[in-house]
Amino acid sequence: MKKVRIGVLTGGGDCAGLNPAIKWVVKSALDERLQSERGVQYEVVGIRDGWKGLVEVDPESPAPGESIIQGFDVFRSMLLTQEVVRTWDRYGGTFLGTSRTNPYNPKNDQSKTVLANIEKLSLEAVIAIGGEDTLGVACKLARDGVNTIGIPKTIDKDLPGTDYTLGFETALNVITEEVDRLRTTAGSHKRIFVVETMGRHAGWLALEGGESSGAYIILIPEHDFSMDKVNDLVLEAKGRGSRYDIIVVAEGAKPAGGGEFVVRDGVDGFGHKALGGIAEYVAGEIQNAAKLDTRSIVLSHLQRGGAPCAYDRRMGRYFGIAAIDLVVKGDFGKMVSVRNGEITAVPLEEAAGKPRLVDVHTEYDTDRYNGRRTILNHITEK
Repeated sequence: MKKVRIGVLTGGGDCAGLNPAIKWVVKSALDERLQSERGVQYEVVGIRDGWKGLVEVDPESPAPGESIIQGFDVFRSMLLTQEVVRTWDRYGGTFLGTSRTNPYNPKNDQSKTVLANIEKLSLEAVIAIGGEDTLGVACKLARDGVNTIGIPKTIDKDLPGTDYTLGFETALNVITEEVDRLRTTAGSHKRIFVVETMGRHAGWLALEGGESSGAYIILIPEHDFSMDKVNDLVLEAKGRGSRYDIIVVAEGAKPAGGGEFVVRDGVDGFGHKALGGIAEYVAGEIQNAAKLDTRSIVLSHLQRGGAPCAYDRRMGRYFGIAAIDLVVKGDFGKMVSVRNGEITAVPLEEAAGKPRLVDVHTEYDTDRYNGRRTILNHITEK
């Protein structure tokens, strides 16, 4: 029987749903009942630490199967069996590790090393699980002749070509739970809390997290806000007898006429700045102008952590199975996706396009700075 070796890796920020996807890539590839139908015996090699693993892997080291015993960290790869991944879907993060290494970084182009190592490792396909940066690399590798498949992952849910990305729903649960906890101290002290979520370009986390947790004000990158209006809304709520309020703001949100708030200088391998500080700014402005006790809190990496929720476990399963379906069909250069409730696939070029943003005309109330208050008004009565 023909033997085919597949590589799988996770890149970018960690999140819940990665391990379930890896598990079902492995289980689907190694399914004994399907082997005879396919006429192919697959072998799955886990690449450690994202694209960094394919830059630093030593193809002359012991075979991937041996590295499990000898310490696979040294060799940047490991053989994945059904027994190895049996319990992985119960855990958050990624057991393969991750990084933000960009082999196509113009300042240090290592793409030729990656291409050479893929060939030396005899990988006939590479499945990359990640967001815009990781899948952008997969897209470039596809153009360079590598058989690549993408699985969408980002808690920002901003990848084009798919209605869902792994990690989003679990992150929403975290935001909701943390805001619920803040309400007890906010109510006790008559405070306003400004909660900063992730979301560089897209406000899905802040918007849907704010809606889920019942936030009074939600600020997103897609619509620059007026600080005067925020203060007016806060004072309006105070006048109605509100004891406290919760404001949720995405890290990429900006005051009108201002720019993004940056934590530190410099950029990562993909040219991204480290954003942060908008919640502290908003809290300070409310404190000074409205004279109300206001505090800020940054959820940061808490949103990435924890065990995957039921939805991310199921979507990890479906995406993992679909990725192997594409490998079996030889339909490479695609990203598995979900559209209108159906698992499908789109070209990687589409996934590497412009971010999927909140439509402020249909999803956001620019007057209340919150989620929409009408849903069925577009339907014409007969």
